Amino acid sequence: MTETLIMTEPAPAARRPVFSAPERETAPSTKTVMDVRGLRAGYGAGDAVKGVSLTVPENSVTAIIGPSGCGKSTFIRCLNRMHETLTGATCAGEIRLDGNDVLAMDPVALRRQVGMVFQRPNPFPTMSIRANVAAGLTLAGERDRALVERRVEESLRKAALWEEVKDRLGAPATGLSGGQQQRLCIARALAVEPRVLLLDEPCSALDPVATARIEELVLELRERLTIVIVTHNMQQAARVSDRTVFMLMGELIEEGPTREFFTRPKDRRTEDYITGRFG
Repeated sequence: MTETLIMTEPAPAARRPVFSAPERETAPSTKTVMDVRGLRAGYGAGDAVKGVSLTVPENSVTAIIGPSGCGKSTFIRCLNRMHETLTGATCAGEIRLDGNDVLAMDPVALRRQVGMVFQRPNPFPTMSIRANVAAGLTLAGERDRALVERRVEESLRKAALWEEVKDRLGAPATGLSGGQQQRLCIARALAVEPRVLLLDEPCSALDPVATARIEELVLELRERLTIVIVTHNMQQAARVSDRTVFMLMGELIEEGPTREFFTRPKDRRTEDYITGRFG
């Protein structure tokens, strides 16, 4: 009688993110800043976001990960109603900012409280560095020039850009490097003193050095600002976030404290994604 040997294919090697973020100066807050319930959003008849519910804690970084086309960017754009600016866009459900109904707020006023930085740097090409940072204040009708100048400097310092541009504030913003332009866009968002800052894959068009500067900036800002970042880079999510959210095919599959999320995922689909079995 012969013995049959059954060979099984080994599971793919786990490729879990490496944790390298420094310890926070203060523990993440447990106070909820944004509360999303049953959010559905899409284009025309289809939903890209399917009944997602999520709470966003104050003074924290929440990273949203998932494969391309899973609804990450659509979700984040709903938080300050940028999604509605697209033709055929639909949005239903409940989004609250400090208890206030976001879908009932004036969109312009909302975006002063919930700022956004996009995938590619988008400084206003005909405006100077100074004018770019001050754009939101100008739009809001701020006439106090001393206040505007002070806010421009404060915002550029917060964005770790002041020392690089302080002697050429009147120069065109398009003369900056890609990484500097992205930090300028962050400074522009910070100038109106938002409650929440949304970052939609802010490093995808940047080189590794510029990416590291943006990540350092996120770690500095999280002590005084609530940040939601969409990223395709799981290593980046592990480095900068307090909480991580995994989306798949428009649904929120799992969310939790970042270290626990990556080391002890509760859902098999999360495990498969973070170890590279798909995506």
